Amino acid sequence: MSNSIGTCFRLTSFGESHGPALGGVIDGCPAGLAFDHALIDRDMQRRHLGTHATTRREADKVELLSGVFEGKTLGTPIAFLIRNSDTRSDDYEALKALYRPGHADYAWQQRYGIRDWRGGGRASGRETAVRVAAGAVAKMVLQQKGITLHATLVEAPQPAENDSAGGIIACRIDGVPAGIGEPVFGKLNSLIAAAMMSIPSAIGIEFGAGFEAARMSGSEYRDNWRDDFTTQTNHCGGIQGGISNGMPIEFRTAFHPPVTIPQPTTCIGADGHLTTLTPQGRHDSSHVARTVVVVEAMAAMVLADLVLQQQHSPLH
Repeated sequence: MSNSIGTCFRLTSFGESHGPALGGVIDGCPAGLAFDHALIDRDMQRRHLGTHATTRREADKVELLSGVFEGKTLGTPIAFLIRNSDTRSDDYEALKALYRPGHADYAWQQRYGIRDWRGGGRASGRETAVRVAAGAVAKMVLQQKGITLHATLVEAPQPAENDSAGGIIACRIDGVPAGIGEPVFGKLNSLIAAAMMSIPSAIGIEFGAGFEAARMSGSEYRDNWRDDFTTQTNHCGGIQGGISNGMPIEFRTAFHPPVTIPQPTTCIGADGHLTTLTPQGRHDSSHVARTVVVVEAMAAMVLADLVLQQQHSPLH
């Protein structure tokens, strides 16, 4: 099971939704970086946003275990914990032997032969708390390079009563110099796409003009130059041939609606029998508002990793 992302800036995360804690180890963060505890706290609180969020209330206080001393990073692994305190595992007892439609229950069981059915276990959106904390550290690395990220919720339908809704999050990254990324299998857009699609409920991504580019002519789509090496348009989303071109990197990620909703639901048991039940427990009817900061975090980790890789390259 893969629980790590990155090469130079590398996060390994651990923990389940209803376990005692979640946590992570960040390896490769440069030494001497001013550690901004307030940035971590702000981003963790942003993950609590949303009027349709679950009523589960977690403090989400990040406990640093190593890697920071006298307000600066040591260059050693940064280990941290985020404790779970508001779990109600009994709400999921009825699902112990059932597979819900639209969930990873069945696929996980087939892959590993065992699963944590309490709140979705490691497949739960609760796991993204670790990503947000690590992403805040990645933002600290990028700020030194003049790179900033800003994600916004651009589409979020109102969920109907006893139902749910998805949405679309747009992200813009400014200050990325030209020349970040590789032209074949390490393309910047493919790495960002992989990071976005690793977020629970992510269903699609597009850069720049996105799918609309398929409806354009070549003369409409191409980004014509200015004499300062910027372009008049940004239909490519700041990435050409898999490499940043110095323009803002722009992409949008779509998220499907939560599929555990308070309606009678047909589940299937391991014996193949169908069972109808109304799910209990605490669930989002819309989670996109809470996911905005997760999108930023994943993009920040990808960029921090690539910037550090290029910094360590013999060509630089």
